[in-house]
Amino acid sequence: MKILVTGSQGFIGKNLLSELKNNGYIDVLEYSRETNEELLDEYCRKADFVFHLAGVNRPKDEKEFMKQNFGFTSKLLGKLKKHNNKATVLITSSIQAERNNAYGKSKKAGEELLFEYSRETGARVLVYRLKNLFGKWSKPNYNTVVATFCYNISRGLEVQVNNEETKLELCYIDDVLEEFLRALNNNPTKEDRYCIVPETYNIKLGKLAEIIKKFEEDRTTLSIPNMNDQLTKKLYSTYLSFLPEDKFSYDLKMNKNNKGSFTEFIKTPDRGQVSVNISKPGITKGEHWHHTKNEKFLVVSGKGVIRFRRVGSEEIIEYYVNGEKLEVVDIPPGYTHNIENLGEIDMVAIMWANERFDPENPDTYYMEV
Repeated sequence: MKILVTGSQGFIGKNLLSELKNNGYIDVLEYSRETNEELLDEYCRKADFVFHLAGVNRPKDEKEFMKQNFGFTSKLLGKLKKHNNKATVLITSSIQAERNNAYGKSKKAGEELLFEYSRETGARVLVYRLKNLFGKWSKPNYNTVVATFCYNISRGLEVQVNNEETKLELCYIDDVLEEFLRALNNNPTKEDRYCIVPETYNIKLGKLAEIIKKFEEDRTTLSIPNMNDQLTKKLYSTYLSFLPEDKFSYDLKMNKNNKGSFTEFIKTPDRGQVSVNISKPGITKGEHWHHTKNEKFLVVSGKGVIRFRRVGSEEIIEYYVNGEKLEVVDIPPGYTHNIENLGEIDMVAIMWANERFDPENPDTYYMEV
């Protein structure tokens, strides 16, 4: 199948090209502003399916709206008719088509042109009035407030919120791609004569800014956003895609002493925390027990032994561990425990606890094994 993608270097186009290739579609005809215009005629002759994504959002002159969004669509359809090519044409319109502004009028005109083309030729057309899109490779200060917020906040710049109560309906680029692949496979999601992306998210502008600001704070507090919330999860992925390339990493506080070090890595409100424990050769750490807190130990480098003794018992239980055979050791409540480095190099253990450390309620009681 030969697939023509206009606007191939735009936000949607770049993501779509990648996903088409990921799904084995290799015969893709890419058309953008940089493409030789003479190739459009050839592409319209060959194409079996057309993703018409080309358009303008913020031209210097409002006349460019109609020229590009309507005029180029007219040119594209004219070339398809010239070759009697009845390939399916999918066009990305906008919810702005419902509004009385220059951009909306140009999008509406493009829609009607496509519907008329379908009536005239019998070709199948799919019109998507997309919501406020967001995701990787979008442009800040252009057509998506999410991109602008992510770009500014990740660089310590202010964001402007004129009305916190402004309601937004957002749509994530990966959800758009899933729908477009369904359309390509003759299974679009339709409502009346329009097609839709089923997954959208409603949020107020003030709340959106608050969530994205917290992403930046989380790097300091070691928190992880709530990944059970799909909108938060997708916003977080988008935010990370806007990090300055010299700020991908951030430092952790290593609590060092002559025994080694202990470093907190990740903290969550409902899934506990992850830490990295480094023990020097011959060193024993622990010697305590918990009422309710529970932990998991995973030695990833070096070798050692984890010892347990149930409170009130004299019997000692030993588990020998090393980085050559990864195994998780559960630390149950009610057992005093320690971990000793038996090797000649530092022993590194990943430790998970079911709750964040709370100095006001540590649930940790000294007792030698």
